Amino acid sequence: MLPTINEELGAYSDLFMLLAAFAYAAALVAFAWDMAKSNATIRALEADVLASEAKGLASVGAAGSNPYEASTPGGDRPSSYQLVDDSMDYTAASAKRNIARVAVVLTWLAAVVHLAAVLTRAVAAGRVPWGNMYEFLSTGALFVALVYLVVLLKKDLRFMGVFVTLLVTVMLCAATMGFPTPVGHLVPALQSYWLIIHVSIAVLSSALFTITFVANVMQLMQHRRQTTLEANGRDIMPFLRLVPSAGALENLAYRINAVAFVLWTFTVMAGAIWAEHAWGRYWGWDPKEVWSFVIWVVYAGYLHARATRGWTGVRSAWLSIVGYACLIFNFTVVNIYFDGLHSYAGV
Repeated sequence: MLPTINEELGAYSDLFMLLAAFAYAAALVAFAWDMAKSNATIRALEADVLASEAKGLASVGAAGSNPYEASTPGGDRPSSYQLVDDSMDYTAASAKRNIARVAVVLTWLAAVVHLAAVLTRAVAAGRVPWGNMYEFLSTGALFVALVYLVVLLKKDLRFMGVFVTLLVTVMLCAATMGFPTPVGHLVPALQSYWLIIHVSIAVLSSALFTITFVANVMQLMQHRRQTTLEANGRDIMPFLRLVPSAGALENLAYRINAVAFVLWTFTVMAGAIWAEHAWGRYWGWDPKEVWSFVIWVVYAGYLHARATRGWTGVRSAWLSIVGYACLIFNFTVVNIYFDGLHSYAGV
């Protein structure tokens, strides 16, 4: 017997989702403001470094003695420093970034409201809240925010805040405006316990791939900036001065992609088992199955190329971005325009 739909609670879920989008947008503005103030932050850090040198407390000019390296080649003392600490331990910078702290608080607030929206949607429908494109996208956005915030507890990833909150806000707007779906029952093909297992892991792995996409985009931007600095000493993107080096961002993306790939592998396997339960075959070359496998192949190629073939730097970043583009194509174009057994997008 199907559960009773609570439309009133569903309306509250929509309201919470709207409030969460506004809170993420406010966090986005705060993160952008913090990044725009990077020059002032660097100058304050530089003043602290020079004061320490004057007192003889530290020899910060020695190689490896602090997380700041000269922004100009040749080893001469520049007028500012670039954060390139691969450990991403920004102890000195933290004390100078009050706006960033506000942005993090706003992101936590948005995530709590967002969680309330997803949970009330689940209670209103009497099932897990990822049965159509609206629910998958809104729940996926929540996973992106929560993964970012959880990692933020251990590593200072505030430099990713602008891009993460931007993506989450866009995802919520796309879910609300592009795939609006009233609270309702699942189609018969989705009324299975495999929905909980298969789709939940797919949402989590997609969230991790989204985080690595952000890291790869920032890696490409930082790589271009560093290349220009080495060539002529001109800083074309000074707002990236509080961002780790391109190499540090690449390593971060690689580690997260490795975890996400394992989860996506389980997603594909669980999907095959569910297909056998539902349709009597493990694999039928359905468009959704094909593109899920394409995503797996691209990320497998990325991990293999980087680990064994020396594909580092820009090439590895672009290959990872191609994998994420395949993920987006699978979720949007395949779900909407391709006919198949998985055509239950809810739009």
